Amino acid sequence: MLLALFSVLGIVNLIYLVIFIKDLIAHKDEILQEPASTIWTPVVQVFIYFLSTFGISDFAVSTAIYTRAKWVSIKKLPGTLNAQDVIPIFAMAVTYITSVKIDFLTLAVCMIGQALGAVIGPHIVIRMKEAVIRRFVEAGLLVATIMIVLSKFNVIQANGTAMGLHGWKLIFAGFALFVFGALNNIGIGCFSLTMATVYLLGLNPIAAFPIMMGGCALALPLGAMQFIRAGRYSRKIALSSVFGIIGVLIAVFVVKSMNMGTIQWIVIGVLIYTCYTLITSERKIEKLEKANN
Repeated sequence: MLLALFSVLGIVNLIYLVIFIKDLIAHKDEILQEPASTIWTPVVQVFIYFLSTFGISDFAVSTAIYTRAKWVSIKKLPGTLNAQDVIPIFAMAVTYITSVKIDFLTLAVCMIGQALGAVIGPHIVIRMKEAVIRRFVEAGLLVATIMIVLSKFNVIQANGTAMGLHGWKLIFAGFALFVFGALNNIGIGCFSLTMATVYLLGLNPIAAFPIMMGGCALALPLGAMQFIRAGRYSRKIALSSVFGIIGVLIAVFVVKSMNMGTIQWIVIGVLIYTCYTLITSERKIEKLEKANN
């Protein structure tokens, strides 16, 4: 079954790779002329994907670095974020799926749910105002964070030891990942949402990692190919993302050596960080809208 899963992942990512390489060859003279630093971009990729392997949104970190350094225009930023993710995320997925023993059905349902959400979901979610979506996400993450902290101090009981889901929990997880896959395509990262859901459903916190990375490894190439065909991405940054594999391998080794208590605190830290970035970004958007009016 794992062989079938890896075959699907391999085929989807191989198709992406062929399209990506063809585009690089067709525009080889333009790559070095792009504003991203030829020296520092590979170094930054190692840092970004080291953090990403712990569940810290590479979208958020990359956006902060690229906009401040002026390495890519706002117009090309979404495509760059999607294209640069494909190779490192595939490495994360393969490493976590092979090293973390999670129930295959749980993994498959969550991965397929997220992939379907990435393809179908945006057509549904796009009808909602982004500000409304963000507020729901913020509220959900805050509640989840509070519950996880309370469970850490034994105020409420949480049995976070299972490596598989069954019955209504499995159905709920599949639907939740469908929603998260849709949100990911409109700029709201799914890592922290998946972490919170997995934890609250009673799974071992480390089970979130193969679920998160596996789903993204299936969904991201599908979106990235569209940006490549449109030419709306930084080829230099996407090419440099190969160096992100170094950060992935270092971080996966660290995560595997941690005990469950440490991983739980990492989950809490990521959720608090995500809540903070969502709230502050929402305030910035509101200020810009007021200034324009």
